[in-house]
Amino acid sequence: MRFIVTSTALLKNLQQISGVISANTVLSVLEDFLFELRGNTLTLTATDLETMMRVQMEVNDAQGDGRICIPSKILTDYLKNLPEQPITFNINENDLSIEMSSDVGKYRIGGEKADDFPKEPAPGETTSFTMPSISLLECVNKSLFAVSSDTLRPAMTGVYFELATDGITFVSTDAHRLVQFRRTDINCPAKDGFVVPKKPLQQLRATLPPDESILQLAYNGSHLFVTGERISLSCRLIDARFPDYKAVIPLDNPYKLTINRADFVSALRRVSIFANKTTNQVVLDINGNALQISAQDVDFSYEGKEMLSCQYSGEDMKIAFNAKLMVEMVGNLDGNEIQVELSTPTRAGIFRSIDKVENEDLLMLLMPLMVGV
Repeated sequence: MRFIVTSTALLKNLQQISGVISANTVLSVLEDFLFELRGNTLTLTATDLETMMRVQMEVNDAQGDGRICIPSKILTDYLKNLPEQPITFNINENDLSIEMSSDVGKYRIGGEKADDFPKEPAPGETTSFTMPSISLLECVNKSLFAVSSDTLRPAMTGVYFELATDGITFVSTDAHRLVQFRRTDINCPAKDGFVVPKKPLQQLRATLPPDESILQLAYNGSHLFVTGERISLSCRLIDARFPDYKAVIPLDNPYKLTINRADFVSALRRVSIFANKTTNQVVLDINGNALQISAQDVDFSYEGKEMLSCQYSGEDMKIAFNAKLMVEMVGNLDGNEIQVELSTPTRAGIFRSIDKVENEDLLMLLMPLMVGV
């Protein structure tokens, strides 16, 4: 088995799947990339038993089809330190030795049997639908940041895919905030739902092309399969029921605060420097069309205040939020202006963008903190 490939092209493709490999693995073969050569097409695979990711690339002067596992760390470290140039791989499938020849030298490492590499789960009976790569990328970007890291509530450690015949909704929550992102231009075959873990979604976010190329998403009771022109991923779904998120979204928040998004985020970042580092609490004091943002840390006698102009319809209100969570949420909204829908200081605030995008509806919810006396 022999082929020639450009060092930078190989490194780029390996880096797309290397994030799947876990730092601490029980089996040594899980630290490897699986190389499969068929004709001039080289398929690279990585897995951690829960997630498996493949990418395909074209190589030159290929001789002999075959499969072998190559240690990931030494291979990527070598490629990172090599200037762009062709590398010739000569693989002896009898003693599993891999010889890499370049313009500057020759190197040899030992591989492992391809038969020891875990098999991809059989799709079995699946339900499938399609969506553009850029649409899935946007859905993941808008929802992934709000996923919980609390392993005691496994359903909240992933993103909930809620399917319907007239659209798809991505939902994530960590019990302090909630994101609901709906697209009405994706047609799913049936009303259904499943929870996808954070790690495979991070991999998709890092590797999916931001274009209109079509992806096929197929799922069954245990796995999700995402297939593109050159990239494919399979992952185990989270076996837990996602909470009834619609029950926590207020149906009537009558007070509307409209404000410039960039000015609001900048002021929050400055004022939050003076907030208590445990609570990150900032207080929004709305009086007419004036918004005062304030924070304090009584332990160190820190205090910060800023005034912003806004448009507000409703009763004057003083409400507190976690500044760190609010900055992250508002940073993931688009447009120049945002609207905050409020009711009382003890009920959740709803954040939306003023600028509506066709076929999209993004709602972000943030639970308030108790305003200090």
